[in-house]
Amino acid sequence: MPFTANRQFKAEPRLIASAEGIHYTTVDGRKVIDGSAGLWCVNAGHGRREIADAVSRQLMALDYAPSFQIGHPIAFDFAEKLAAIAPAGLDRVFFTNSGSESVDTALKIALAYHRAAGQSTRTRLIGRERGYHGVGFGGMSVGGMVNNRRAFATHLPGVDHISHTHDLARNAFSRGLPAHGAELADDVERLVALHGSETIAAVIVEPVAGSTGVLLPPQGYLQRLRALCDKHGILLIFDEVITGFGRLGAPFAANYFGVTPDLITSAKGITNGTIPLGAVFASRKIHDALMVGPTSQIELFHGYTYSAHPVACAAGLATLEIYRKENLLTRGAELADYWQDAMHSLRGSPNVIDIRAIGLVAGIELSSRPDAAGSRAYDVMVDCFNRGLVIRVTGDTIAMSPPLIIERSQIDEIVTILGDALKRVA
Repeated sequence: MPFTANRQFKAEPRLIASAEGIHYTTVDGRKVIDGSAGLWCVNAGHGRREIADAVSRQLMALDYAPSFQIGHPIAFDFAEKLAAIAPAGLDRVFFTNSGSESVDTALKIALAYHRAAGQSTRTRLIGRERGYHGVGFGGMSVGGMVNNRRAFATHLPGVDHISHTHDLARNAFSRGLPAHGAELADDVERLVALHGSETIAAVIVEPVAGSTGVLLPPQGYLQRLRALCDKHGILLIFDEVITGFGRLGAPFAANYFGVTPDLITSAKGITNGTIPLGAVFASRKIHDALMVGPTSQIELFHGYTYSAHPVACAAGLATLEIYRKENLLTRGAELADYWQDAMHSLRGSPNVIDIRAIGLVAGIELSSRPDAAGSRAYDVMVDCFNRGLVIRVTGDTIAMSPPLIIERSQIDEIVTILGDALKRVA
């Protein structure tokens, strides 16, 4: 099982049989609130008939078509609708099958862009400590989560990392964006001085780092990072696999923060988690730079068998229609204050050392047990599951990102279950 302590799980399995709305049903018939939207992806809730019907129709009309040298209309229809909700200027779309593939695709597009622009010395990729960018060799290399890297000795060459932004001493229990740390973006200057700006192709960051424990960017940090990349001719990539499609109360984190990168990676909420699909959004500048040479020439030697799979595109179109009809891309903004107050009400619970919340996502950091990092959060997770709530844990941080259809009363229920679990596990 992926990212699972397999022996531990099989000694005490947690099995889900069905799902509807914001609830799972376990194999023994218990209703369990989905406090993590699956794996940050089921934004419109489970069991959406509109998506199932669209998938069924598409399977019977066109179950598969190759995307190499042949196309199908639904891919272009979907790309057009995605471009309409993307940050202004990022209206070129390349389809993948997952967040990991989107990251590797964006990194390759960045390298191809610089080569096409006559700057082939720009081959270095810059990630960030504690960043998570999937499990491909590209994403693992620019990622900065230690356990995801150290088991695999081989990484891409020519990769470096800027400092992470987590400052527990100065920013614990911040409401909204942390006040301290914008200057950490200046670490880009250190790497420019070390390697030379002419060698650096791109910097990739999560606007809000999710899998490492919900780390919010300090006030002004992303704006400063954008300015530094512009100064040195470096492309800026936002990994929005988690933050895309309404998680922060805006279509993308780029909209929320008012910072437009050169490339955005996405997946997860793009199909409500129903069928694997991802997409990379690129600026016209990047796209057009690749459209050179003979018209018979392949401009980007990259792609996947299932890029723009027609059934996945059908699921995506149905998902976007749900988001539109129910205003789910912005609903998080309406609930953000209530969510933040609810999460911060857990301050003072046993072993809670920080609470971070933005939009409809939150991280609750716990103090670690001596010589047993991660065990306290794991025990909280098991207790919550047994009492009716699914949460995500990463190390000793509890991460929550419920479906965007959640109601205030259900937020209250989450807080009650989690608060009681924190007391029991203490």
